Amino acid sequence: MPVIFASLVARIALVFGLALAVILVAILSQYWGGLMPCALCLKQRVAFYVAVPLLALAYFYAPRAPLAMRGLLTTIGIIFLANAGLGFYHAGIEYGWWLGPTSCGGGGAPALDTGALFEALQNSSMVRCDAPAFTLFGLSLAGYNVIVCLVLSGLALYKTESETSR
Repeated sequence: MPVIFASLVARIALVFGLALAVILVAILSQYWGGLMPCALCLKQRVAFYVAVPLLALAYFYAPRAPLAMRGLLTTIGIIFLANAGLGFYHAGIEYGWWLGPTSCGGGGAPALDTGALFEALQNSSMVRCDAPAFTLFGLSLAGYNVIVCLVLSGLALYKTESETSR
C-alpha cells in the first residue's frame, strides 16, 4: 500500500491540495487568461467551492474524529463523482454528442434598467456551452474536469484496510 494512502490526514491533504489547485487554475484562467466560463462551467465549479472548505475542516478534525472525517471524505468523493457526471454531460455537448440546455450563456452581472441591459448586450457576447473555450490534445476543459473529478473521487472514496476493519 502506498504511504500516502496509509494516513487519513495525508489523503485529505492530497485531495485538498489537488482540488484547490484545480479551482485556482480555473479562476486564474478566467481572470488572467481571458477564458470566460459558460453556465455549465460555472456549475462545475460549485463542487470545488463546497469541497475545498470541507476538506480544510476535515484536515484539522481528522486526528480528533477520524470516523466522522472518513464519512465527510466519502461525501466529498460522491460530490466529485457527481461533478464528473456533470463534466461528462458538458463535454458531450461540446463534442456534439447531444444537445445542451437552450439557456446556456455566461454569468454576468444583472442589468438594473433597460439602458444597462442594452449596453451589456452590445459590449459582451454570450459564452456558449457547446463551443469549448480551450482544448489541449483534443480534450476540452470539461473533459479534463471529468478526469480530475474521477481522480479526486477515487482518492476520497479509497479506504485502507485499517479504515475498513473499524
